[in-house]
Amino acid sequence: MAHSTRKTVHDFDPDVLGLFDQYVHGAIDRRGFIAGAARLAIGATAAAGLLAALSPRFALAQKIKPDDPRLVVSRREFDSPNGYGKAGGYLVRPADAKAARPLVLVAHENRGLNPHIEDVARRIALEGYIAFAPDALFPLGGYPGNEDDARTLFKDLDQARSRQDFVAAAHWLTGIEDGNGRMGVVGFCWGGSMTNFLATQLPSLAAAAPFYGSAPDLDEVSKIKAEMLIVLAAKDDRVNAQWPDYEKALKAAGVKYTAFQAPGTVHGFNNDTTPRHDEAAATEAWSRMLALFGRTLKT
Repeated sequence: MAHSTRKTVHDFDPDVLGLFDQYVHGAIDRRGFIAGAARLAIGATAAAGLLAALSPRFALAQKIKPDDPRLVVSRREFDSPNGYGKAGGYLVRPADAKAARPLVLVAHENRGLNPHIEDVARRIALEGYIAFAPDALFPLGGYPGNEDDARTLFKDLDQARSRQDFVAAAHWLTGIEDGNGRMGVVGFCWGGSMTNFLATQLPSLAAAAPFYGSAPDLDEVSKIKAEMLIVLAAKDDRVNAQWPDYEKALKAAGVKYTAFQAPGTVHGFNNDTTPRHDEAAATEAWSRMLALFGRTLKT
């Protein structure tokens, strides 16, 4: 779905985008964004307008409706003894499945299982996969319905327990009914970091596609057996600073990987609910992800 009339990153001052990146990652709150904009000689009303323009518009970007008849959608819970005890997520499978399907775990950004990630899971399922998107916020009541509250709630998570919830999700998904046992993982931002982590923890993982996620513990990289597609933004100081050492560790470990870094992109460029979205780069990254999953999971 093209959004030709919507704003892009080129319509915003780079300093404003920097503030928004801090806001998205929890370094500042809404008040902090407004205060930071004031230091850029932007009035409070204009700053609030900028924040609204940069914030997600889920309905506008939705590609696959939740009740699409080609899909079967459900909420599922699973045990996570090393995490929060009980966890849950969003399961999507093709409605016409006549044979065992390959599996894809979808790891969300740092706002929990919001409508965008649910839509991403549906998009993947329509490509012939059983897709499961766990919600890290499930133990705290689940995604609260808006991004500000979700971001605040996210800070209350015990990250070590959340990581174990995702490990448990992967084990649960591997054994799901009608699955072929071959699994890939894709994740974005916080979920990209989770994808990198899971690649070090799951010896049977066939493929992983972390989108602009922090590198895993470099001492653990040698455990990666999956084929990796590392997706990076062009302008993403925090994540990109880690990439040279991560790549060196991947090479030293003999991990099969490809890196894709599209010019002119910023962190979050795959998320088509915000102006940070870069349609051409996102389309190419998505195509490469599907090629990886098709080659490693469907064969």
